[in-house]
Amino acid sequence: MYYFDNAATTVQKPAEVAQAVYQALCCGRLGNPSRGAHAYSLEAYRQVLAAKDCVKELFHAGEEYEIAFTHNSTIALNMVLKGMLRPGDHVITTTWEHNAVLRPLYQLEKEGVQLDFISSEPVTGALRYDELEQKIRPQTAMVVCNHASNVTGNVLDIDRIKAFCQAHELLLVLDVSQSAGAYPVDLSGGVITAACFTGHKSLYGPGGTGGICIKKDAVVVPYITGGDGVHSFDYEQPGGIPGIFEAGTANVAGIIGLATAVKLRLEHGVDAVADKQKKLGELFVGAVREIPGILLYGDFSGPHVGVYALNIRGADSAIVSDMLWEQFEMATRSGFHCAPRMHEQLQTAQRGVVRFSFSNFTTEEDVLAAVRALQLIAAQPDR
Repeated sequence: MYYFDNAATTVQKPAEVAQAVYQALCCGRLGNPSRGAHAYSLEAYRQVLAAKDCVKELFHAGEEYEIAFTHNSTIALNMVLKGMLRPGDHVITTTWEHNAVLRPLYQLEKEGVQLDFISSEPVTGALRYDELEQKIRPQTAMVVCNHASNVTGNVLDIDRIKAFCQAHELLLVLDVSQSAGAYPVDLSGGVITAACFTGHKSLYGPGGTGGICIKKDAVVVPYITGGDGVHSFDYEQPGGIPGIFEAGTANVAGIIGLATAVKLRLEHGVDAVADKQKKLGELFVGAVREIPGILLYGDFSGPHVGVYALNIRGADSAIVSDMLWEQFEMATRSGFHCAPRMHEQLQTAQRGVVRFSFSNFTTEEDVLAAVRALQLIAAQPDR
């Protein structure tokens, strides 16, 4: 079998990650962090702090940043967007966005937040950056961007976005769900207000892990309230970052597994991972472009993560994806990938796309097998 749905989640994880989670669960030494002064609680707290240091190192985040762990990037994005935006604020975002950004923004729009979208080119999905200056208003407070599209694999021109935000003194929130671990994420310089990440994709961590790397001086109201281990008589959630994001019990075993995965990524280097993905992508794109009847979506003239979307003539993407699984045991993803505006821009809102997404475990042999399968499907007369 072949697994090409890594943009959804990476099913192959380093053995060290599984071992770290197992040891955390069975060692009998980890209590509830920040919920006691005894050795069990303190050891868990130390492990969580060490994990935060690893993530900060991965993202090149300086002392002005803090890490808060959440269960995934969806929760992280909801906490940041709903915690920082107020009625009357204007937000600029893009047509690349996942519903983890879109749906919170739509909710906020009903409460008085104003939205504008930067559009994309058909087929390539390239962002029309020149629209940024056209969208700015006196009420503009924030730019929210997907660092790497989960549909096309295109990578944001982050330097251009950062320069725009600096020029207009705007908050900048990044969704790095697809890029973290697969492409460099650099928060040095302090222009990016917050980066929201998940652990189960290209960081190769456990599901149910993720978080926020956010500037310590960010002004946030709590989205989720509850126990924090201290201030028990206060009616409101205590302020301050990261505690304002950390009501309730942390997933200590998952965080330890995530930290192990991040350490491995730091040892091997994100650049090395990106280089491997680039080579696999060049092999895949170069071969698929030669297959009659296949249309590839994406801008391959610039940086890219290992995500590739295509269609075969007029076939529905679900039919092609089913054929890949049933005839070749290849797991791909069909449909709309929780990114409706991207499909409107690509003109695939009716049939979706077939998405291949590679991981660090994907080999050249796997990619060539995918190419052969696509050649055979595209050659069928009814496709």
